[in-house]
Amino acid sequence: MKDTSQSAPPLSTVLADEGFRLFFPLAAAHAALWPFLWVAVQGYLLIGATEIASSVWHMHEMIVGSFGAALIGFLTTAFPEWTDTPKLQGCALWSFAAIWGVARLIGLIGFDALTPLAALGDLAWMAGLILYGIAITWRKRTDRLLAFLPWLVGFFMAEAITRYFTITGDSYLAGEAVKYSGLVFLGVLGLALARITVPVTNLVLDPSEETSPYRPHPGRKNLAPGLVAFVLLGKFFGLSDTVVAWLMIAAGAGFLDRAGEGFIGRETFRVEIIALTLPSLLSGAGLIWLGASALGAPVLPAGGWHLALMGGLGVAVLAVLSIAGLFHAGLTLPVGGAVKTALVLLVISVVLRIFPELGMISAMAGHLSASVFWAAGFGLWLWRYWPILTDPDTLGQHEGC
Repeated sequence: MKDTSQSAPPLSTVLADEGFRLFFPLAAAHAALWPFLWVAVQGYLLIGATEIASSVWHMHEMIVGSFGAALIGFLTTAFPEWTDTPKLQGCALWSFAAIWGVARLIGLIGFDALTPLAALGDLAWMAGLILYGIAITWRKRTDRLLAFLPWLVGFFMAEAITRYFTITGDSYLAGEAVKYSGLVFLGVLGLALARITVPVTNLVLDPSEETSPYRPHPGRKNLAPGLVAFVLLGKFFGLSDTVVAWLMIAAGAGFLDRAGEGFIGRETFRVEIIALTLPSLLSGAGLIWLGASALGAPVLPAGGWHLALMGGLGVAVLAVLSIAGLFHAGLTLPVGGAVKTALVLLVISVVLRIFPELGMISAMAGHLSASVFWAAGFGLWLWRYWPILTDPDTLGQHEGC
């Protein structure tokens, strides 16, 4: 029976107790609503976008908006846990949410005239994460965060370049720059999966947690993000399109190799393992698609970008929201039927979104149907996890990783 001798803290206090409680719901709500509103309500034409193409706004808002919120929630929760330092709470988290949210409201209609304000917001929260990580590293004299910090700096730089071209009205170069953000996020994905997969797999194999039967190959830990770094360096230093294409194929192979570690016997078919394996499979397939397209294969690159970013990053975000959301609230596996259904809905959404690139259905039909399934997937997650994340009885509880 719950102790009713003390009044429960207000919702704002519960949400701001830890980064995941505030930003995981924001990530899910943004991912569910924004694409659907763009397609179903605005007809994919953002009413404020006069110079920058709607497709550029869309790609930017998904990577920096939806996935960015998940990144804030994950790192502001994980950094203090990994380093045994005090967690960010209260006003610090609400400040992150405010500057992130201002940029998202501008992005909802693609308001070109307010792009400088949106740029300040996004660059501010990225800089905040970087400084937060540096401060912990310096104070604790630890190297546990060093793998993430260069990628966060790269994310900041890619965003700065993207915003420069959006402010100057160069839609093409803004679109090319935001792809750098997507590639950087794939690197962060590789690092995050390496951190999460080990404890989750061991928990699946031995729920008693008395043994650690799963021990990944050390050489595979950073292979995929390392190869993505080569892609970024190749593009940055102006290597030929052919060389960059082969680097993309190599990076895709690195993600597929990473996915091979999900084959752990019959437990391979546990939804938690599938949710952590699918992002690598989809990211790898998307990067190989992009490389093949650049080498002359009869496929459009847009399909590869959606497979890698919408599929790989989207499913990864759902996996992190679902698994980390349970562990940090003091609960444990399994994730439950709602997450299984949400995962299926996202996969269907990705398939529908790449159908137009293959000439199988019309663009509008593919975009609209994909947005509906995408919204349903993240909306279902939000419905299932909102009671968990807002429950005062779970404050200060941690389980698993």
